[in-house]
Amino acid sequence: LNDMAHSVVEKCTEKGLTLCTAESCTGGVLSAAITDIPGASAVFDRGFVTYDEILRVFPEIENNIDFLDDVE
Repeated sequence: LNDMAHSVVEKCTEKGLTLCTAESCTGGVLSAAITDIPGASAVFDRGFVTYDEILRVFPEIENNIDFLDDVE
C-alpha cells in the first residue's frame, strides 16, 4: 500500500492533480498512507470515511482499482 501511495502522490504532483479518497471498511488506512508521505499535502485535498450504506459514494468502484490507470 505504501508503494502505491507514493506512486499516486508522485504522479499527481507531476501532473498537477489533486487527490480525494472515499473509504469505508478500510477506516482511513489509505488516507493515512498518503498523508504519511512528505509533500502529500500539495496534492491531498480531503478524505471521507463512512460505514453507513446510505452515505457511501460510488459503490460500483468499491472493488475496482482501474481508476488508478488514469494517473499513470
